Amino acid sequence: MGASDVRLGLSTFADEESAKAVIHQLLGEGLIACGTMIPQARSLYLWQGKIEESGETLVLFKTEDEYALPFMERLKELHPYEVPEIILLEPEAVSTAYEVWVRESLRKPE
Repeated sequence: MGASDVRLGLSTFADEESAKAVIHQLLGEGLIACGTMIPQARSLYLWQGKIEESGETLVLFKTEDEYALPFMERLKELHPYEVPEIILLEPEAVSTAYEVWVRESLRKPE
């Protein structure tokens, strides 16, 4: 394991259905290799001057550096929130086999 081109994207959705729809779209477009839904997250946040609380589904998106910006732009277009949480992380290390799988799962340059 070592430095990698794999990137981990994070975003929250109001429900599993909207998260699943976005994951399917991004998979179909070859911008992600995987989207892992983690339901029943609770978010507390400031919105328009008030503290809000809501149940959400957290999604972990797996992509590669080459697709990171197109993935983030497309996620913003598809996301139902006015101000979606879109965070991209660069893992310190990724197993070689997983990195190969991510790379092979993404769209190929035309």
